Amino acid sequence: MNRTKGDEEEYWNSSKFKAFTFDDEDDELSQLKESKRAVNSLRDFVDDDDDDDDLERVSWTGEPVGSISWSIKETAGTSGSTSEGREHLKNRNSFSYTQLPKPTSTYSLSSFFKGRTRPGSFQSLSDALSDTPAKNYAPELGRPKGEYRICSLERFRSLQDKLQLLEEAVSMHDGNVITAVLIFLKRTLSKEILFRELEVRQVALRHLIHFLKEIGDQKLLLDLFRFLDRTEELALSHYREHLNIQDPDKRKEFLKTCIGLPFSAEDSVHIQDHYTLLERQIIIEANDRHLESAGQTEIFRKHPRKASILYMPLVTTLFYSCFYHYTESEGTFSSPTNLKKTFKIPDKQYVLTALAARAKLRAWNDVDALFTTKNWLGYTKKRAPIGFHRVVEILYKNSAPVQILQEYVNLVEDVDTKLNLATKFKCHDVVIDTYRDLKDRQLLLAYRSKVDKGSAEEEKIDIILSSSQVRWKN
Repeated sequence: MNRTKGDEEEYWNSSKFKAFTFDDEDDELSQLKESKRAVNSLRDFVDDDDDDDDLERVSWTGEPVGSISWSIKETAGTSGSTSEGREHLKNRNSFSYTQLPKPTSTYSLSSFFKGRTRPGSFQSLSDALSDTPAKNYAPELGRPKGEYRICSLERFRSLQDKLQLLEEAVSMHDGNVITAVLIFLKRTLSKEILFRELEVRQVALRHLIHFLKEIGDQKLLLDLFRFLDRTEELALSHYREHLNIQDPDKRKEFLKTCIGLPFSAEDSVHIQDHYTLLERQIIIEANDRHLESAGQTEIFRKHPRKASILYMPLVTTLFYSCFYHYTESEGTFSSPTNLKKTFKIPDKQYVLTALAARAKLRAWNDVDALFTTKNWLGYTKKRAPIGFHRVVEILYKNSAPVQILQEYVNLVEDVDTKLNLATKFKCHDVVIDTYRDLKDRQLLLAYRSKVDKGSAEEEKIDIILSSSQVRWKN
């Protein structure tokens, strides 16, 4: 095949092919200086101003159009989390690296589902996915200052030149420069060569992973995780694709395929719960839409639904169930007690959610039954796993009558907390009775000036003050 002179030069100067050269090893010094000049051109400071509007931008395709829109997040202590180099990289000509241990995956879906690692505490099953912990990818780099000067990287054609350019960019500790060089390498190298070289360059690798997530290049990201043999991260990236599926039935079937993926034991439970929750939501949504359109159910007539229950977090689903299906038996999918049992919702979370739902409906009898317990002798007692001070706050926000507020304020054990709540919510009888029990005449006299003149509260205070049965301490 006939080649022009220009084609021949392009062929031998490309990254995949390197022509024989008589240059000795001393030429590496000049190549390194050339790399430094290119990187310094990218990171050429003209002042120390923090004004981000003066930054030159580089688009994700490598073309300079303005400031890079994402910033590199910080991670501390990444020196021990490098991956094991492959056997065929030992005798590479360009750079030599020591063999380092393969990292243990730090991914945990508990952070996505619960927002914390404490078991049994549920939060959003979908919205938390938008906050992927970036500390596993990006190195500890400060935000750059000053301006960048546009320069071309096209003169770096050989693989060795490109790798020296990347090394120099990493040594500058500037996330934007590293990203710009990675964009250039992604465009000019095959993915096999790119993955192989980045496997032993952990700083650049973390930047590439973060960059691919930012631009949504899911295919290349999956290929990278597959090459690195990071099975949990590969599974997680596959799982995140459910966010792009709008049809509920198709999303449910996709989640079903995620159940068998190689997650950790804890994360596998969350995947199963997510699938089960969506399955329940589809059934509840179809049934409630029918009841609402028929117009024969009182709760839906008085309180029309404002949104679909599909894709809602577990706590939101529980609130919905306590609002519309509180009296249903445990055998139905929409029953609050069924949800509590199926997803092992803690008592505190269940009581807090049920209280908010029933108080919003002003169903005070349900609120009373929620805190009433009976022992084996048949005696009843009120007990609140969330604390009665929180019960009072929620009742007040839902405009509970003063009589109900006073009943629950009286159940607060700490005297100071009780007085603060009673004063804040104007539960006068509680304040008066507490000062009487404390035998504090001065405080009672001071409080008398705060109630309305001629009111029942003022009359009650006068009766207590004139009583000879109370032995005042002051």
